[in-house]
Amino acid sequence: MIHATDRTIRRQLARLEHEGPAFLQHGLKGQPSHNRIPDRETKQIERLLRERYPDFGPTFAAEKLLEFHGVDRDPKTIRRIQVRLGLFTPRRALKKVAHRFWRMRRSTFGEMVQFDGSYHPWLEDRLFDAQGRSAELCLLLAVDDATGNILDAQFAPHEGVLPVMGFWLAYAHIHGLPKSVYLDRFSTYSMNVKLAAENPDTLTQFERAAKEAGVDVIHAYSPQAKGRVENAFGTLQDRLVKELRLRNILTVEEANAFLRKTFIPSYNRKFGKAPARLGDLHRKPTERELRDILPHVFCRREHRVIQNDFTVPYKTRRFQLLPTPRLAVRPKEQVEVHEFPNGSVSLLIRGKKANFHPLPKRQILSQRTVATPTLIAS
Repeated sequence: MIHATDRTIRRQLARLEHEGPAFLQHGLKGQPSHNRIPDRETKQIERLLRERYPDFGPTFAAEKLLEFHGVDRDPKTIRRIQVRLGLFTPRRALKKVAHRFWRMRRSTFGEMVQFDGSYHPWLEDRLFDAQGRSAELCLLLAVDDATGNILDAQFAPHEGVLPVMGFWLAYAHIHGLPKSVYLDRFSTYSMNVKLAAENPDTLTQFERAAKEAGVDVIHAYSPQAKGRVENAFGTLQDRLVKELRLRNILTVEEANAFLRKTFIPSYNRKFGKAPARLGDLHRKPTERELRDILPHVFCRREHRVIQNDFTVPYKTRRFQLLPTPRLAVRPKEQVEVHEFPNGSVSLLIRGKKANFHPLPKRQILSQRTVATPTLIAS
Protein backbone atom coordinates (compact mmCIF):
# COMPACT_ATOMS: atom_id res chain seq x y z
CA MET A 1 0.00 0.00 0.00
CA ILE A 2 1.42 3.40 -1.00
CA HIS A 3 0.91 6.07 1.64
CA ALA A 4 0.74 9.06 -0.74
CA THR A 5 -1.99 11.41 -1.85
CA ASP A 6 -3.42 11.50 -5.36
CA ARG A 7 -1.77 14.86 -5.91
CA THR A 8 1.66 13.43 -5.08
CA ILE A 9 1.16 10.51 -7.45
CA ARG A 10 0.10 12.80 -10.29
CA ARG A 11 3.12 15.07 -9.67
CA GLN A 12 5.57 12.10 -9.71
CA LEU A 13 4.02 10.73 -12.92
CA ALA A 14 4.37 14.15 -14.54
CA ARG A 15 8.08 14.27 -13.57
CA LEU A 16 8.58 10.75 -14.90
CA GLU A 17 7.08 11.73 -18.25
CA HIS A 18 9.10 14.95 -18.41
CA GLU A 19 12.49 13.88 -16.89
CA GLY A 20 12.45 10.13 -17.37
CA PRO A 21 13.68 7.56 -14.75
CA ALA A 22 16.56 9.88 -13.72
CA PHE A 23 14.16 11.90 -11.57
CA LEU A 24 14.26 9.05 -9.00
CA GLN A 25 17.90 9.98 -8.16
CA HIS A 26 18.24 12.09 -5.01
CA GLY A 27 18.90 15.73 -5.76
CA LEU A 28 21.89 15.90 -3.35
CA LYS A 29 23.79 13.05 -4.96
CA GLY A 30 27.34 14.13 -5.77
CA GLN A 31 27.12 17.23 -3.61
CA PRO A 32 29.63 17.67 -0.74
CA SER A 33 28.28 16.86 2.73
CA HIS A 34 27.63 19.68 5.17
CA ASN A 35 29.34 17.51 7.86
CA ARG A 36 32.54 16.97 5.90
CA ILE A 37 35.96 17.77 7.40
CA PRO A 38 37.06 21.29 6.49
CA ASP A 39 39.52 21.34 3.59
CA ARG A 40 42.16 23.02 5.75
CA GLU A 41 42.04 20.24 8.37
CA THR A 42 42.04 17.55 5.67
CA LYS A 43 45.23 19.01 4.19
CA GLN A 44 46.81 19.14 7.65
CA ILE A 45 45.97 15.46 8.28
CA GLU A 46 47.29 14.47 4.86
CA ARG A 47 50.54 16.32 5.48
CA LEU A 48 51.05 14.74 8.92
CA LEU A 49 50.25 11.26 7.62
CA ARG A 50 52.78 11.62 4.80
CA GLU A 51 55.56 13.18 6.87
CA ARG A 52 55.30 11.56 10.31
CA TYR A 53 52.98 8.55 10.14
CA PRO A 54 53.41 6.96 6.69
CA ASP A 55 53.50 3.38 8.04
CA PHE A 56 50.99 3.74 10.90
CA GLY A 57 47.71 1.84 10.94
CA PRO A 58 44.47 3.88 11.10
CA THR A 59 43.79 3.34 14.81
CA PHE A 60 47.34 4.08 15.94
CA ALA A 61 47.61 7.07 13.60
CA ALA A 62 44.35 8.50 14.98
CA GLU A 63 45.70 8.13 18.53
CA LYS A 64 48.95 9.96 17.72
CA LEU A 65 47.20 12.70 15.77
CA LEU A 66 45.13 13.41 18.87
CA GLU A 67 48.03 13.03 21.33
CA PHE A 68 50.61 15.17 19.53
CA HIS A 69 48.58 17.45 17.24
CA GLY A 70 45.13 17.81 18.82
CA VAL A 71 43.38 16.34 15.74
CA ASP A 72 40.38 14.41 17.05
CA ARG A 73 39.06 12.28 14.20
CA ASP A 74 37.62 8.77 14.09
CA PRO A 75 40.00 5.99 12.93
CA LYS A 76 37.57 5.25 10.07
CA THR A 77 38.01 8.80 8.82
CA ILE A 78 41.80 8.51 9.06
CA ARG A 79 41.60 5.15 7.31
CA ARG A 80 39.66 6.65 4.41
CA ILE A 81 42.29 9.39 3.99
CA GLN A 82 45.15 6.86 4.21
CA VAL A 83 43.55 4.68 1.54
CA ARG A 84 43.14 7.69 -0.75
CA LEU A 85 46.80 8.64 -0.24
CA GLY A 86 47.96 5.07 -0.83
CA LEU A 87 49.37 4.77 2.71
CA PHE A 88 47.09 1.94 3.80
CA THR A 89 45.78 -1.09 1.96
CA PRO A 90 42.63 -2.74 3.39
CA ARG A 91 43.08 -6.37 4.21
CA ARG A 92 41.40 -8.68 1.74
CA ALA A 93 40.03 -12.17 2.26
CA LEU A 94 42.12 -14.17 4.71
CA LYS A 95 43.90 -17.33 3.66
CA LYS A 96 42.65 -20.67 4.87
CA VAL A 97 44.33 -21.77 8.09
CA ALA A 98 44.48 -25.02 10.00
CA HIS A 99 41.58 -25.64 12.34
CA ARG A 100 42.47 -25.14 16.00
CA PHE A 101 40.57 -25.25 19.28
CA TRP A 102 40.23 -22.19 21.45
CA ARG A 103 41.76 -22.38 24.93
CA MET A 104 40.16 -20.47 27.79
CA ARG A 105 42.25 -17.92 29.59
CA ARG A 106 43.49 -18.86 33.02
CA SER A 107 41.19 -17.35 35.61
CA THR A 108 43.61 -15.62 38.01
CA PHE A 109 46.42 -13.12 37.62
CA GLY A 110 49.81 -14.81 37.95
CA GLU A 111 48.40 -18.32 37.39
CA MET A 112 50.26 -18.67 34.08
CA VAL A 113 52.71 -16.32 32.37
CA GLN A 114 53.47 -16.67 28.67
CA PHE A 115 57.11 -15.94 27.87
CA ASP A 116 59.05 -15.61 24.62
CA GLY A 117 61.65 -13.54 22.77
CA SER A 118 61.40 -11.73 19.43
CA TYR A 119 64.33 -10.66 17.23
CA HIS A 120 63.62 -7.44 15.34
CA PRO A 121 65.35 -4.14 14.39
CA TRP A 122 63.47 -2.41 17.21
CA LEU A 123 65.56 0.77 16.99
CA GLU A 124 65.51 0.71 13.18
CA ASP A 125 68.41 2.65 11.63
CA ARG A 126 69.33 4.36 14.91
CA LEU A 127 71.39 1.37 16.11
CA PHE A 128 73.89 -0.54 13.96
CA ASP A 129 75.84 -3.77 14.28
CA ALA A 130 79.52 -4.29 13.51
CA GLN A 131 78.74 -4.70 9.78
CA GLY A 132 76.93 -1.36 9.61
CA ARG A 133 73.47 -2.91 9.32
CA SER A 134 70.43 -2.10 11.45
CA ALA A 135 71.04 -4.08 14.62
CA GLU A 136 68.51 -6.69 15.68
CA LEU A 137 67.73 -6.87 19.38
CA CYS A 138 65.81 -9.57 21.20
CA LEU A 139 62.79 -8.36 23.15
CA LEU A 140 62.13 -10.70 26.08
CA LEU A 141 58.45 -10.48 26.95
CA ALA A 142 56.25 -11.89 29.74
CA VAL A 143 52.45 -11.67 29.30
CA ASP A 144 49.87 -12.69 31.88
CA ASP A 145 47.49 -15.28 30.44
CA ALA A 146 44.49 -14.21 32.52
CA THR A 147 44.58 -10.49 31.72
CA GLY A 148 46.80 -10.11 28.64
CA ASN A 149 48.84 -7.53 30.56
CA ILE A 150 52.55 -7.17 29.84
CA LEU A 151 54.20 -8.00 33.14
CA ASP A 152 57.73 -7.14 32.05
CA ALA A 153 59.67 -6.59 28.83
CA GLN A 154 63.36 -5.96 28.30
CA PHE A 155 65.71 -5.73 25.34
CA ALA A 156 68.64 -8.17 25.34
CA PRO A 157 71.38 -9.05 22.84
CA HIS A 158 69.99 -12.58 22.42
CA GLU A 159 67.65 -15.17 23.93
CA GLY A 160 70.42 -17.19 25.57
CA VAL A 161 70.56 -18.57 29.08
CA LEU A 162 72.13 -15.60 30.89
CA PRO A 163 69.79 -12.90 29.46
CA VAL A 164 66.77 -15.11 30.24
CA MET A 165 68.02 -15.78 33.78
CA GLY A 166 68.59 -12.06 34.29
CA PHE A 167 65.08 -11.32 33.03
CA TRP A 168 63.45 -13.70 35.50
CA LEU A 169 65.59 -12.54 38.40
CA ALA A 170 64.41 -8.98 37.74
CA TYR A 171 60.84 -10.27 37.30
CA ALA A 172 60.99 -11.88 40.75
CA HIS A 173 61.93 -8.52 42.28
CA ILE A 174 58.98 -6.80 40.56
CA HIS A 175 56.12 -9.32 40.73
CA GLY A 176 57.39 -12.40 42.55
CA LEU A 177 57.31 -15.91 41.07
CA PRO A 178 54.31 -17.03 38.95
CA LYS A 179 52.61 -20.37 39.39
CA SER A 180 53.60 -21.52 35.88
CA VAL A 181 55.41 -20.34 32.77
CA TYR A 182 54.20 -21.20 29.25
CA LEU A 183 56.89 -21.09 26.57
CA ASP A 184 58.05 -22.68 23.35
CA ARG A 185 60.47 -25.52 22.81
CA PHE A 186 63.50 -23.35 22.01
CA SER A 187 66.80 -24.83 23.21
CA THR A 188 67.12 -22.39 26.12
CA TYR A 189 63.96 -23.82 27.68
CA SER A 190 63.76 -27.49 26.70
CA MET A 191 65.88 -30.57 26.07
CA ASN A 192 66.80 -31.24 22.46
CA VAL A 193 69.01 -34.29 21.93
CA LYS A 194 70.66 -33.06 18.74
CA LEU A 195 71.43 -29.61 20.11
CA ALA A 196 72.44 -30.90 23.53
CA ALA A 197 75.58 -32.42 22.07
CA GLU A 198 76.55 -29.05 20.58
CA ASN A 199 75.42 -26.62 23.26
CA PRO A 200 75.43 -27.22 27.03
CA ASP A 201 72.76 -24.54 27.44
CA THR A 202 70.22 -27.02 26.08
CA LEU A 203 70.63 -29.14 29.19
CA THR A 204 67.49 -27.46 30.56
CA GLN A 205 69.19 -24.69 32.53
CA PHE A 206 65.92 -22.76 32.64
CA GLU A 207 63.85 -25.82 33.56
CA ARG A 208 66.27 -26.57 36.38
CA ALA A 209 66.04 -23.00 37.68
CA ALA A 210 62.23 -22.93 37.40
CA LYS A 211 61.91 -26.22 39.27
CA GLU A 212 64.13 -24.98 42.11
CA ALA A 213 62.10 -21.76 42.29
CA GLY A 214 58.81 -23.71 42.46
CA VAL A 215 57.55 -22.60 39.04
CA ASP A 216 55.90 -25.11 36.69
CA VAL A 217 57.16 -25.06 33.08
CA ILE A 218 54.65 -25.82 30.30
CA HIS A 219 55.92 -26.20 26.72
CA ALA A 220 53.84 -25.16 23.72
CA TYR A 221 53.86 -27.27 20.56
CA SER A 222 53.00 -24.41 18.19
CA PRO A 223 53.19 -20.60 18.14
CA GLN A 224 49.39 -20.44 18.05
CA ALA A 225 49.23 -22.24 21.40
CA LYS A 226 50.80 -19.25 23.16
CA GLY A 227 48.75 -16.71 21.28
CA ARG A 228 48.80 -14.03 24.01
CA VAL A 229 52.52 -13.38 23.71
CA GLU A 230 52.60 -13.92 19.93
CA ASN A 231 49.79 -11.40 19.39
CA ALA A 232 51.54 -8.98 21.72
CA PHE A 233 54.69 -9.20 19.59
CA GLY A 234 52.62 -8.39 16.51
CA THR A 235 51.29 -5.28 18.21
CA LEU A 236 54.69 -4.26 19.60
CA GLN A 237 56.48 -4.62 16.26
CA ASP A 238 54.02 -2.02 15.01
CA ARG A 239 53.39 0.30 17.95
CA LEU A 240 56.57 0.00 20.02
CA VAL A 241 58.88 0.55 17.05
CA LYS A 242 57.04 3.76 16.20
CA GLU A 243 56.87 4.96 19.80
CA LEU A 244 60.65 4.54 20.06
CA ARG A 245 61.02 6.43 16.78
CA LEU A 246 58.76 9.31 17.86
CA ARG A 247 60.83 9.76 21.03
CA ASN A 248 64.13 9.41 19.14
CA ILE A 249 65.39 6.73 21.54
CA LEU A 250 68.91 5.73 20.50
CA THR A 251 70.24 3.25 23.09
CA VAL A 252 69.15 -0.02 24.66
CA GLU A 253 69.30 1.54 28.12
CA GLU A 254 66.91 4.34 27.12
CA ALA A 255 64.60 1.83 25.42
CA ASN A 256 64.44 -0.41 28.51
CA ALA A 257 63.71 2.55 30.77
CA PHE A 258 60.94 3.73 28.42
CA LEU A 259 59.41 0.23 28.37
CA ARG A 260 58.99 -0.06 32.13
CA LYS A 261 58.16 3.54 32.99
CA THR A 262 55.93 4.58 30.08
CA PHE A 263 55.05 2.00 27.45
CA ILE A 264 53.99 -1.01 29.55
CA PRO A 265 51.56 0.94 31.82
CA SER A 266 50.03 2.62 28.75
CA TYR A 267 49.74 -0.70 26.88
CA ASN A 268 48.06 -2.43 29.83
CA ARG A 269 45.53 0.37 30.28
CA LYS A 270 44.54 0.07 26.64
CA PHE A 271 44.65 -3.69 26.01
CA GLY A 272 44.44 -5.36 29.43
CA LYS A 273 41.40 -7.43 30.43
CA ALA A 274 39.86 -8.04 33.83
CA PRO A 275 40.58 -11.55 35.19
CA ALA A 276 37.74 -13.97 35.85
CA ARG A 277 38.80 -14.20 39.50
CA LEU A 278 40.35 -11.60 41.74
CA GLY A 279 43.69 -12.29 43.37
CA ASP A 280 47.35 -12.74 42.57
CA LEU A 281 48.97 -16.19 42.44
CA HIS A 282 52.53 -14.87 42.35
CA ARG A 283 54.60 -16.10 45.28
CA LYS A 284 56.40 -13.18 46.92
CA PRO A 285 60.00 -14.14 47.82
CA THR A 286 61.49 -12.89 51.06
CA GLU A 287 64.31 -10.35 51.11
CA ARG A 288 66.74 -13.13 51.97
CA GLU A 289 65.58 -15.21 49.00
CA LEU A 290 65.95 -12.27 46.63
CA ARG A 291 69.39 -11.43 47.99
CA ASP A 292 71.04 -14.79 48.72
CA ILE A 293 69.08 -17.65 47.10
CA LEU A 294 67.46 -16.67 43.82
CA PRO A 295 70.70 -15.29 42.27
CA HIS A 296 72.15 -18.80 42.65
CA VAL A 297 68.98 -20.29 41.15
CA PHE A 298 68.64 -18.06 38.09
CA CYS A 299 72.18 -18.54 36.81
CA ARG A 300 74.10 -20.89 34.56
CA ARG A 301 75.52 -23.88 36.41
CA GLU A 302 78.29 -26.13 35.17
CA HIS A 303 80.74 -28.53 36.80
CA ARG A 304 84.52 -28.46 36.57
CA VAL A 305 87.39 -30.40 38.15
CA ILE A 306 90.13 -28.86 40.32
CA GLN A 307 93.53 -29.13 38.61
CA ASN A 308 96.73 -30.20 40.36
CA ASP A 309 97.80 -26.55 40.67
CA PHE A 310 94.50 -25.77 42.42
CA THR A 311 93.09 -23.88 39.46
CA VAL A 312 89.63 -24.28 37.92
CA PRO A 313 89.24 -23.85 34.13
CA TYR A 314 85.98 -22.38 32.89
CA LYS A 315 85.46 -21.55 29.24
CA THR A 316 88.40 -19.28 28.33
CA ARG A 317 89.13 -18.32 31.95
CA ARG A 318 91.00 -19.80 34.89
CA PHE A 319 90.44 -19.25 38.60
CA GLN A 320 93.02 -19.80 41.33
CA LEU A 321 91.51 -21.35 44.45
CA LEU A 322 92.57 -19.72 47.73
CA PRO A 323 92.47 -21.10 51.27
CA THR A 324 88.92 -21.00 52.56
CA PRO A 325 88.11 -21.36 56.29
CA ARG A 326 86.43 -24.67 57.18
CA LEU A 327 86.74 -25.96 53.61
CA ALA A 328 89.27 -28.58 52.60
CA VAL A 329 90.16 -28.35 48.94
CA ARG A 330 91.72 -31.24 47.06
CA PRO A 331 92.81 -31.68 43.43
CA LYS A 332 90.50 -33.72 41.15
CA GLU A 333 87.53 -32.68 43.24
CA GLN A 334 84.42 -31.40 41.46
CA VAL A 335 83.51 -27.71 41.56
CA GLU A 336 80.12 -26.23 40.72
CA VAL A 337 80.53 -23.01 38.73
CA HIS A 338 77.72 -20.46 38.97
CA GLU A 339 77.81 -17.84 36.21
CA PHE A 340 75.48 -14.91 36.86
CA PRO A 341 73.72 -12.69 34.30
CA ASN A 342 76.13 -9.81 34.97
CA GLY A 343 79.10 -12.03 34.01
CA SER A 344 80.44 -12.64 37.51
CA VAL A 345 81.25 -16.15 38.74
CA SER A 346 80.97 -18.04 42.03
CA LEU A 347 82.67 -21.39 42.82
CA LEU A 348 81.02 -23.91 45.18
CA ILE A 349 82.70 -27.00 46.59
CA ARG A 350 80.37 -29.41 48.38
CA GLY A 351 77.80 -26.62 48.52
CA LYS A 352 80.10 -24.06 50.16
CA LYS A 353 81.54 -20.98 48.50
CA ALA A 354 85.26 -21.17 47.89
CA ASN A 355 87.62 -18.21 47.86
CA PHE A 356 89.38 -17.60 44.54
CA HIS A 357 90.76 -14.96 42.26
CA PRO A 358 90.80 -14.86 38.44
CA LEU A 359 94.05 -15.48 36.63
CA PRO A 360 95.15 -13.53 33.55
CA LYS A 361 94.72 -15.28 30.25
CA ARG A 362 97.66 -17.36 29.19
CA GLN A 363 99.77 -15.72 26.56
CA ILE A 364 101.11 -17.84 23.73
CA LEU A 365 104.78 -17.04 23.26
CA SER A 366 106.06 -17.07 19.73
CA GLN A 367 108.93 -19.41 19.00
CA ARG A 368 112.28 -17.64 19.00
CA THR A 369 115.34 -18.79 17.19
CA VAL A 370 118.17 -19.18 19.67
CA ALA A 371 121.56 -18.47 18.14
CA THR A 372 124.15 -21.21 18.67
CA PRO A 373 127.36 -19.74 20.08
CA THR A 374 130.39 -20.06 17.83
CA LEU A 375 133.53 -21.48 19.39
CA ILE A 376 136.67 -19.61 18.39
CA ALA A 377 139.97 -21.36 18.79
CA SER A 378 142.56 -19.49 20.72
